[in-house]
Amino acid sequence: MTPAPARPAEQRKQDTLHRLEHDVDAWVATAAGDGALPYLVPLSFRWDGSTLLIATPAKSPTGRNLRETGKARIGIGPTRDVLIVEGTVQTVPPAELSDEEGDLFAARTGFEPRQLSTPYLYFRIHPQRVQAWREADELDGRDLMRDGEWLVAS
Repeated sequence: MTPAPARPAEQRKQDTLHRLEHDVDAWVATAAGDGALPYLVPLSFRWDGSTLLIATPAKSPTGRNLRETGKARIGIGPTRDVLIVEGTVQTVPPAELSDEEGDLFAARTGFEPRQLSTPYLYFRIHPQRVQAWREADELDGRDLMRDGEWLVAS
């Protein structure tokens, strides 16, 4: 099978935004500040056009790492059409999340942390670096965002 030709940067950005708007699940990687092994978990997310919102138990390794370091790395999509998002993290207690945003998260992900007995926290991830590529011919130019700024016009 011959891979499709490399996409121009504009198409990669459009495809990236489509994936953020339509995908629901991602791999979220975090690490503790003490040098412990990185922690990788599958979580659902909601994209609001500029940030990703996730939820995880407050006492989980992921929850602790997100609060302690304020950083996350997220992988979305299959390995041959991957999107990597590195971002800064803002902790959002359920009481500080608007009902509308909580409802949108639940509707989008099919998951309602506000109704669970285990205490959950929400985390808003502000992308700082976004990369997207399909095959080796797209490794050059895979950076679509740096320092929170898109490198490619829409």
